[in-house]
Amino acid sequence: MTLIKLNKEIVKCRHCSRLVNFREKIANEKRRQYIDQTYWGKPITGYGDVDARLLMIGLAPAAHGGNRTGRVFTGDRSADFLFQCLFKVGLANQPTSVNRNDGLKLINLYLTTALKCVPPGDKPTSTELKICFQYFKREIALLSKVNTIVALGKIAFDACINFYKTSYEIKNKNFIFKHGKEFLLPDNKVLVGSYHPSPRNVNTGRIDKNKMIKLLKKVEKIIER
Repeated sequence: MTLIKLNKEIVKCRHCSRLVNFREKIANEKRRQYIDQTYWGKPITGYGDVDARLLMIGLAPAAHGGNRTGRVFTGDRSADFLFQCLFKVGLANQPTSVNRNDGLKLINLYLTTALKCVPPGDKPTSTELKICFQYFKREIALLSKVNTIVALGKIAFDACINFYKTSYEIKNKNFIFKHGKEFLLPDNKVLVGSYHPSPRNVNTGRIDKNKMIKLLKKVEKIIER
């Protein structure tokens, strides 16, 4: 098994009927500003440097971002913010992530999501997450050089902990989300929490470029330990 083969399998997945119906409904109805575009409307795979030490995980693709473009953190305002920061610290070769053919390359970084399809209301069910964890588990196994995981947002952080609970005896109370705090996972990887680069968090000042860049510089030191 390789990441290429796994990603081909992910794209064909139709296990969760609620998610399949929702992602395809969005792809057919579209947002007015993208009405002339062809939406991806399928599960979203991870992408980036297969030899990366850093894995960055979000909860799920955005309805008119990843579900439209076919690449996570691509084509939406969260991507606009995130990639300016990734570029600034040398984890990306350009400050934008617009579409799958924009020439973007990640450096020592692989980006993925716990859930591969956009969920209604950004709220997947526990069953949907458990089903999708089979893909996440194989991703982590194939990304053999990863030693650090950054979870973008509390929901992604909790999803990551719940994933580890499927294989290890750990408790959620020992992993309380806090921006910039690091935790040692049972497989000796380091988990770091980060506020999600959503427009709401950016507009309220919960996260800004200085805070995100500071966190990313800290993470770069962690992965080199």
